[in-house]
Amino acid sequence: MITNKLKKSTLVKSIALASTLLCSVATQAAEQVTIGYQGMYNPMKYAIDTKLFEEKTGYEIKWRKFDSGAKAITAMAAGAVDMTVAGSSPIASAASKGIEMELIWIMENIADAEALVVKDGSGISSPSDLKGKKIAVPFVSTTHFHMLFALEQFGLSEKDLKLINMQPNAIMAAWLRGDIDGAFIWDPALGKIKQDGSVLITSKQLGSWGKPTFDGMIASKAFTAENEEFVVKFLSTLASVDSEYVAGRESMTAESPMAKSVAKVVGGDPEGVVAAMKLYEFLDFDGQLSCQWLGCGAEGGATKALKSTSEFLLKEKKITELQPDYSMYVNPTFAEKAKASL
Repeated sequence: MITNKLKKSTLVKSIALASTLLCSVATQAAEQVTIGYQGMYNPMKYAIDTKLFEEKTGYEIKWRKFDSGAKAITAMAAGAVDMTVAGSSPIASAASKGIEMELIWIMENIADAEALVVKDGSGISSPSDLKGKKIAVPFVSTTHFHMLFALEQFGLSEKDLKLINMQPNAIMAAWLRGDIDGAFIWDPALGKIKQDGSVLITSKQLGSWGKPTFDGMIASKAFTAENEEFVVKFLSTLASVDSEYVAGRESMTAESPMAKSVAKVVGGDPEGVVAAMKLYEFLDFDGQLSCQWLGCGAEGGATKALKSTSEFLLKEKKITELQPDYSMYVNPTFAEKAKASL
């Protein structure tokens, strides 16, 4: 009798333990996230290398590197990533296609970090010299958008030259072979081709003409709805490393831990990282939430940028339709809560 009771007691405990383990496994599975990133030089790479995001959020994070924002958007649309970095042009394209995502953070104002560089000896010294030349650019990227905008401002069209769709690594290889006359690209490729090329125009100048570009963190709406606490902690961590960089920007050297981490994650050398990161503008919470960027709904800068970019992409037949309201793809709520949590 006692033996039977002991057996029953042991069985009950075993079932309870199994149930606890199953719940634990289920919880662990729920605390996983896949996040995409690209090769831009920014403080986020330091947090990736040091596993700061995992430490602060408690989530297991699978990081996926993409060569372009277009590929990152495709992965998000397929449900392969929960959050990802992309440029404003592919984000605008995604919004115009009605993909269920939202912009939650401005990774960086691109400014001088993207530029149209022409190869020494190509015979290009002014915009008019672009006629008949081969210029490489990743299609549906921020540089593609600015390349088309630049041509418009120069009084040229795509028919006046040959635009070639190439990813950054392919651009560097084509440049070395002498297959192209120029490229509109970002670092680390930008720094490499500048070594035997000259800058014709940068995104900062084109932005001052009314078409600014930026890199942003976007997230699946389904994911943010179920993981608000994670998103808030993630943005708090991102803001902290951005702030750390901005505070020490002038004193950062190739020996600085952040420079080494960024070079390790992206590729390239720490010296190049130091120079390249100075070309970007990184925003604090007040900047993020200002009317210039995520704030002010339909009148906010990010919303207006997505709308104007989409209008340009439609004109160039890169998308087929526009959304009536782009503010539904810009959500400052998580940044607001991250700021309030400080």
